[in-house]
Amino acid sequence: MEELPDQLVWEVLGRIKKTQDRNSVSLAWKRIHDLEREQREFLKVGCGLDPANDALTSLCRRFPNLTRIEISYSGWMSKLGKQLDDHGLLILSERCPSLIDLTLCYCTYVTDMGLCHLSSCSKLRALKLNFTPSITGCGILSLAVGCKSLSTLHLIRCLNVSSVEWLEYLGRQEILEDLLIKNCRAIGEGDLAKLGSGWKRLKRLQFEVDPSFRYMKVYGRLAVDKWQKQWVPCESMEELSLVNCLISPGRGLACVLGKCNALEKLHLDMCVGVRDIDLITLAQRSTNLKSLSLRVPSDFSLPILMNNPLRLTDESIKAIANNCSKLESLKISFSDGEFPSFSSFTLTGILSLIQKCPIRVLALDHVYSFSDLGMESFCSAHYLDVLELVKCQEISDEGLQLVQHFPKLSILRLSKCLGVTDIGLKPLVGSQKLELLTVEDCPQITEKGVQGAARTVSYRQDLSWMY
Repeated sequence: MEELPDQLVWEVLGRIKKTQDRNSVSLAWKRIHDLEREQREFLKVGCGLDPANDALTSLCRRFPNLTRIEISYSGWMSKLGKQLDDHGLLILSERCPSLIDLTLCYCTYVTDMGLCHLSSCSKLRALKLNFTPSITGCGILSLAVGCKSLSTLHLIRCLNVSSVEWLEYLGRQEILEDLLIKNCRAIGEGDLAKLGSGWKRLKRLQFEVDPSFRYMKVYGRLAVDKWQKQWVPCESMEELSLVNCLISPGRGLACVLGKCNALEKLHLDMCVGVRDIDLITLAQRSTNLKSLSLRVPSDFSLPILMNNPLRLTDESIKAIANNCSKLESLKISFSDGEFPSFSSFTLTGILSLIQKCPIRVLALDHVYSFSDLGMESFCSAHYLDVLELVKCQEISDEGLQLVQHFPKLSILRLSKCLGVTDIGLKPLVGSQKLELLTVEDCPQITEKGVQGAARTVSYRQDLSWMY
């Protein structure tokens, strides 16, 4: 074994993916231990890093070529020892010259000073912070000034990060490609305007507002007023995800929706103010759209939006069907407060997408307009591979039995559907039609009824949702 050439040993080591296995082999074979020391590029550590700074120094000395590091203190308690602090980030900046991707989760001891230390990591391209409450916008700015290659920035529950100069600075640099801001209470929709010309390079934007703030009058008014009508250069955007956002007619995020020529994935979840015209304009521009997910809110209580025609209709769905010929994945969902008679999209609108687009994955949640007639139409859906139905109460055994005739369906997921029983699944038993069947919380389907209905079956019954 010692006579094997280095290239072959590296090939063997490269095929061992699990960290635990690599460590075991390293202990058993000294040559692998030495080579793995040089080859290791990714390191993930957590609460076991104790004492944190000493242990990190030792790890960085052993693995000098680390490019990606993730430090997570999820589940940490004080008895587990002191967390990594600002000095630990100084160690990283001094001993990891190749660092390009850093993730910090629940690192409550890290402050702006720690990010100042990281600003000397000239190769750093991605920073992801998840609940680092001592970090502020000043720390983000200092890191952005030092790390000229920073193209990915993820901020999750960073409660003290406000949108001061850092957004404007990154916008002027025009290097940001991936921006995620989730539940950062000091950052609102209007603050995104500060990116300015930085929108040119942005390929992925995920923006989620804390739901407890979504209905606050002051917050809502500020979010709308900060972002006046303007040109938004977002032609490079490929993925856009907006959750609990306010969409003000003709400005702000509504402008973004109408300018994404390269868009492939769109996720709109409980966004108040989205109108037919917004999706129609998007459909006409985003002809490369491959994935669409819509979760429609039912509460339009915001005073600033009371006088606008908010409910989406089949017009927007039909525009997508007519223009987005590459659409493969579709998810439509209504919030729990939605009443059956208020469904935005009719069966006709939904079926227009199935008929005109190569839909492979379809998920319907709380879509009361979808019935057995819709299931019948799927018998001619030549691309449909995955079907998920959640709380679709108009589906009966008669509609479910038609699954056996779907041309390419291999995965079926049923959840909280009241109208289906074991009888609906009976034609599938022993047919080898489905690769996977998942049934969750459907009160009239038994565990015995799902046996043999697919090659792999998953069954769960928890009816607490009904009470």
